[in-house]
Amino acid sequence: MQFRRIGDVQVSAIGLGGMPMSIEGRPDESRSIATIHAALDAGVTFIDTADAYHLHADEVGHNETLIATALASYGGDTSGVLVATKGGHLRPGDGTWSRNGAPDYLKRACDASLKRLGVDAIGLYQFHRPDPYVPYEESVGALRDLLDDGKIRMAGISNANPEQIALADDVLGGRLVSVQNQFSPRFRSSEPELELCDRRGIAFLPWSPLGGISRAGDLGSAHEPFARVAAAHGVSPQQVCLAWMLAKSEHVIPIPGSSRPETIRDSAAAVDLVLSPEELATLG
Repeated sequence: MQFRRIGDVQVSAIGLGGMPMSIEGRPDESRSIATIHAALDAGVTFIDTADAYHLHADEVGHNETLIATALASYGGDTSGVLVATKGGHLRPGDGTWSRNGAPDYLKRACDASLKRLGVDAIGLYQFHRPDPYVPYEESVGALRDLLDDGKIRMAGISNANPEQIALADDVLGGRLVSVQNQFSPRFRSSEPELELCDRRGIAFLPWSPLGGISRAGDLGSAHEPFARVAAAHGVSPQQVCLAWMLAKSEHVIPIPGSSRPETIRDSAAAVDLVLSPEELATLG
């Protein structure tokens, strides 16, 4: 495994996104725990979750609890694993999403996440999504207070634009360590945010980095070049996609979601794939 940095913490260059293990279509708990253990075996030391990753209204924090259980039952050393979670995005239980960026709510949500994860301080806490009814600086101000109180060790934001990134870093007094936005071959509109993070030395964490590439081989037009490069290397298009992202900036750390051991093993292997300048130019 290769490593990169989030703030002052070294993490694996490929992370694990926990959402597929807790929302619609989720597997049984034993397979999910096996998936997390497979990630750890492959050298993954960065796991991303959120309190909103759950299916039913009465199981807020399902994914956080699942990850805590998997880490506790793993036979090896997990002291170097960074678990990042998020607050401010909610699921009422009917499949929809809502937002709450009120500072008091975010602080209560952080306290609840602390208990579910079973830690004294959350390694990386992220404001999940801007709330149009709450000034952004007030929401990020809650993370500043959580940092100052020692309840979180690092602060990040998610689904943010360049102006919000700059504002968040200012509110946090230069302590913004990460931005988590959607980015994939199919969804490239976060290029400006990626470039800004690269200039500022802030970790950029692409969510849904595979952009819907089917493991069954159902590729849309956006993914066809990745399939051609994959065939030339004898690897999966998913590996090519992640290797392409890693080549964009030393600050990019993709967090592919997974719910099967074999898929996270395949994703983790992307760190060993070196693409030529010609291949990178073809992929864009």
